[in-house]
Amino acid sequence: MEYFKLGLRNILRNGRRSAVTVLAISFGLASINLFSGYIHNVYAGLADQAIHGERLGHLTIMKKGAMQNGKLEPEKYLFSSEDLHRIQGLLAGNPDVALTTMKLSVSGLISNGKVSTIFIGEGMIPQDAIKLNGNFRKDRGGLLDPAKPEAGLVAADLARMLKLEPAQYATLLVSTLSGQTNAMDLEVLKTFNTGNAGTNDKFLLLPLAYVQQLLSTSGADRIVVMLHDGDRLDAARTSINAALVAAGFDVELYTWKDLSDFYNQVHRLFNMIFAFIFSIVLIVVLMSIINTTTMSVVERTREIGTLRALGMNRRQVSTLFTVEGLQLALLGGAIGLLLTLVAGAGVNLVGFSYVPPNSSDAVHLLIDFVPTVMGASFVLLAIVASIAAFIPARRVTTMKVVDALGHV
Repeated sequence: MEYFKLGLRNILRNGRRSAVTVLAISFGLASINLFSGYIHNVYAGLADQAIHGERLGHLTIMKKGAMQNGKLEPEKYLFSSEDLHRIQGLLAGNPDVALTTMKLSVSGLISNGKVSTIFIGEGMIPQDAIKLNGNFRKDRGGLLDPAKPEAGLVAADLARMLKLEPAQYATLLVSTLSGQTNAMDLEVLKTFNTGNAGTNDKFLLLPLAYVQQLLSTSGADRIVVMLHDGDRLDAARTSINAALVAAGFDVELYTWKDLSDFYNQVHRLFNMIFAFIFSIVLIVVLMSIINTTTMSVVERTREIGTLRALGMNRRQVSTLFTVEGLQLALLGGAIGLLLTLVAGAGVNLVGFSYVPPNSSDAVHLLIDFVPTVMGASFVLLAIVASIAAFIPARRVTTMKVVDALGHV
């Protein structure tokens, strides 16, 4: 307790210098917390976009080798209707599984009667597509209508390119699995924003039965699985894979992270930026504490000599300065946490928005408050500050008492 009293007195004695150090710590901690809260929100948004917006679900089941060779030999890597029913029956008894549905990919040409361009699309059961979307960005309008089996959704930029409006018709031209050419009319149910600049000018979301008829098949190339709890992803993947292998299926299971390249790229980029910013803040805090403590030690060399002469040993003197550094860190950290809450709430209240790279839609700039990150940053800065204060204090305690008393 005496160490804390003495440390506080010494901090107040050099108020201006201590204030600069406290501000450096508080602004550094606030910047770390705000940026970590921002990237936490970005990660959550990208996860929702992948799972619900891109309709990847939590898990995707494909035949082994389909990811590498499925486009070259699509029929070979297609699940038959019997396989689909068997797999869905197996997964129905898994307590982690909330929904299983089928997908069938298709690509070809789309025409408005005058102009043609390429498209890529997915066929899904309309009711399942609605469940898979959940409450994610319903304002984008990306929902199929079960009552219209020959109507699909056209990506906004593609519809603009072909001047297609709802209730109008387009023609799709594709190669069937056997290599023959097939064409079918498609009613434009709605136009919608995919949220991705790479697909917003070429994507179609279609009823599964329509795509099966277009490709002359009754199968699907993948099964999408939604879980009750996304945190049980690894455990569910293991149990589902074991059940399918036991039933004789030669399949591969992919998580939404495996299939979402954009999420992985952004995750790696932001982690690198965060590490860089955190390193800079750490160095600034370290140098501020060392500078403050060094100046204090030099000015108080004779005082240290007096304390040593009165009976304090080297360890006790070092502890005194270390406690001062810790107190500076605690004070700066407390102010930093307050700044984080105020600045974060302000940003969230204002509602800034921006269009991120590779996106076709604006998103809100929001700050999440992540207690674990905020607490870890606070503790780490306190430890660094204590070490930084100990270094110069340790050096002066090695002086002889006589030399310290005679220091000018």
